[in-house]
Amino acid sequence: MSKQSAAGVHLPETLRILRQEVKQWREPVVGTFAKGGNAPFKVLISTVLSLRTKDETTAGASHRLFALAGTPEGMLKLSSSQIEKVIYPVGFYRTKAKNILKICGDLLSRFGGRVPDTIEELLTLRGVGRKTANLVVTVAYGKHGICVDTHVHRISNRLGLVRTKTPEETEGVLRRILPKRYWITFNDILVTYGQNLCVPVSPFCSRCKVRKYCARVGVRRSR
Repeated sequence: MSKQSAAGVHLPETLRILRQEVKQWREPVVGTFAKGGNAPFKVLISTVLSLRTKDETTAGASHRLFALAGTPEGMLKLSSSQIEKVIYPVGFYRTKAKNILKICGDLLSRFGGRVPDTIEELLTLRGVGRKTANLVVTVAYGKHGICVDTHVHRISNRLGLVRTKTPEETEGVLRRILPKRYWITFNDILVTYGQNLCVPVSPFCSRCKVRKYCARVGVRRSR
């Protein structure tokens, strides 16, 4: 049996092991906002802030912003420059400030102030792509979706589960091959593992407990 086929055959065991391993690390910041009040809105906005931004920066920016406003109505009382100031230094903070205000306006005018719970509706909001839409659906609403960011895309290919060139392609393949019982938690597990051990360059393969199931596709150097 090839290593690539082993990844698919042993997927339940692989994910069982990874689920245990990631408990030693901090969960992705967006998930922390699913546990309080007005969770869908906070998950949506924190995900928008997280794009091309490290988790620790996203966490600080999100907490500062939600201290000022935690609802669409409250957010619209802020100016774009006020939002820019509190979310800095997230990536593209000026664009994100404008997008946040447009999103809040749309939530009130088109959705009665409620964050949509379908990917199709979420994709109509400015600055919301498939990663953000899937994350809101899974994290905030507990509905089936597969959020594919750079970590999920990289590790899915590295394991040999998929052979894809873009996160969008990866999502499409995973929707076909991944049993639905894994969809909701797949992102959190792989993101946490990808941030801490299965990193982009020189991953810690010597410490990886699923190495025997991994095809190690694209790994040229490891530790």
